[in-house]
Amino acid sequence: MPKRKRLRRERTHDWQEIKQYTLWPEQEQYERLRPVILFGETAAERTKEIGTSERTLHDQARRFEQEGMASLFHKERPQTTDTGRSLPPEMRQLIVDLKAEHPAFRPHEIARICFVRFGRKPSDHTVKRILADGPTPNVTTRRYPPYAQIADPYQRRRAIVDLHAQGWSNTNIAAYLQTPRHRVYEVLERWARLGHAGLDDLPQQHARKTGIREIHEVGKLVVDSPELGAYRVRAALEQIGIHLSQATCGRLLALNRKLYGLSPPKGGTTHERKEMPFKARFRFEYWSVDVRYIEEHGLGFPEPIYMISILENYTRAILASKLSLTQNQWDYLEVLFAALSRFGAPSAIVSDGGGIFYCNQAMDVYAALGIRKERIEPRQAWQNYVESHFNIARRMSDARFARATSWEEGLAIHRRFLHDYNVQRHWAHEKREDGCHSPAQVLGSHTGTMYPAEFLDRILFATRYTRHLDTHGFLRFQNWKLYGERGLPYAPVTVWVYDGSLKVEYQAVTLSTYRVELQDDHKRLQAVSNPRLANTPFRSPQLTLFDLGPHEWLLYWRTPDYAPARRKRRVEGLVQPLLFDLERQDMAVGANEASFTPSLRSHLHLVKKPIAPEEQ
Repeated sequence: MPKRKRLRRERTHDWQEIKQYTLWPEQEQYERLRPVILFGETAAERTKEIGTSERTLHDQARRFEQEGMASLFHKERPQTTDTGRSLPPEMRQLIVDLKAEHPAFRPHEIARICFVRFGRKPSDHTVKRILADGPTPNVTTRRYPPYAQIADPYQRRRAIVDLHAQGWSNTNIAAYLQTPRHRVYEVLERWARLGHAGLDDLPQQHARKTGIREIHEVGKLVVDSPELGAYRVRAALEQIGIHLSQATCGRLLALNRKLYGLSPPKGGTTHERKEMPFKARFRFEYWSVDVRYIEEHGLGFPEPIYMISILENYTRAILASKLSLTQNQWDYLEVLFAALSRFGAPSAIVSDGGGIFYCNQAMDVYAALGIRKERIEPRQAWQNYVESHFNIARRMSDARFARATSWEEGLAIHRRFLHDYNVQRHWAHEKREDGCHSPAQVLGSHTGTMYPAEFLDRILFATRYTRHLDTHGFLRFQNWKLYGERGLPYAPVTVWVYDGSLKVEYQAVTLSTYRVELQDDHKRLQAVSNPRLANTPFRSPQLTLFDLGPHEWLLYWRTPDYAPARRKRRVEGLVQPLLFDLERQDMAVGANEASFTPSLRSHLHLVKKPIAPEEQ
């Protein structure tokens, strides 16, 4: 066969002509890469010439440098994804049998069971494909009847363990055996703890008989808070590690009341249970707030004290609370600020029509944080969740407040109540299956929408400072002296500057308030007026010579400004010369010594006197 003569062509760099001359796909691909590989052109420059993807060209050049000419030829890559035909017949049959036995199975749950049995987990898409066009199920009946229909206690608990060992989830086991999910957890816990012995009926463990300690602890609770019922006594005993049934607590309550001659608390009137309009479906959906009056107390003044509390409706936890002698917008905003700072903002706040909850400052806070303000219907206090909390507070702490004799003792009672209430079990959480029965456990570490403290300060238009009172009960705030309380010398107090007002407070007790005007920077005081002193339980041990009213002595005045700090200015190049140069001026001093004064002459003799060795 005669040899074919090749046509001679002119060399060109035009890609369109080169593309016409190539005979094989591999040759065309090499011509694309040749300027990049041989001459060092970038993939971006070559892409503009030939019109291909820069990323593809860069990847092809990289593979050519690693594999050489072999990278130009197409390779059959092994298929890595599972298909229905690649699975073993046993696994395909198991997939359709599981779906036939329990139709509630989802693809990922079936895949998990396959992994437990075969060590291979198919994808969800593969499971769906096999269920659509797989083999016919071999299972036509249930392997296990419902849990209640299994007569042998060992066998019905063994069914739960067997299904769990096969990879079934606790939810699917409970649905398949038609039993509550908490029973599945109990059986598995007994299996893990006791093995096969835990599957048999355990001997009934009767509650141990109450002893002296239990009777004594219930007696202390009865004397401390006579209004407590059996449920609250049970919760208080659990807090100190004593676990008794509610019925046993009721019997011990009756025994101690009879012993101390106490009458049982009056039962409340029964009402038809109504649907709560502000029932929360999740945490921080609704907060409830209200003020409780505590009239029977021994704190030393006839006026009632007030407890302002914010309750989280879903968890029933008290987020913030304050014991105060007043109930104004200052007190409410302080409690609201404490709750927002620690737990974030809720979706809505529920209250009655109290003015402190609808003041302009509070409404501005709601609007700035995106909080809806909800209001219960008039004369329908039961719609506010915090009302039930106040009833618990009455039973747990009112008897202690009646015995308190000082404000510090009242604050300690309030702190103890808040802690006990949040950590003890609550009736609203008795039916929870996760073991969380107290408000603190249900709340956990969950928070609402969090905001930094600086942002909250800016929204509340308030700034909080800490100062100390002097011997006479005055404090210095900026360039002003303000009176707080002479009965609290050297005590730390809190100063609140809010919307043209200044309040001095000690341990939630308002000492004095002033009307203030701020300068243009909205931080420094320009003028102070209208002082108002609060009636406080603090008294000075030092008796006064004259009883003066608030308008008969000076409660505030402007102090001189602080002296500006003096800075030593240093002049570069300026050196302080020596007053005496004894080494160089001895001759000059000796020559002129006769003209010096007697005092200077004695000083020079003292300076020039040699020092004895023992004095060195």
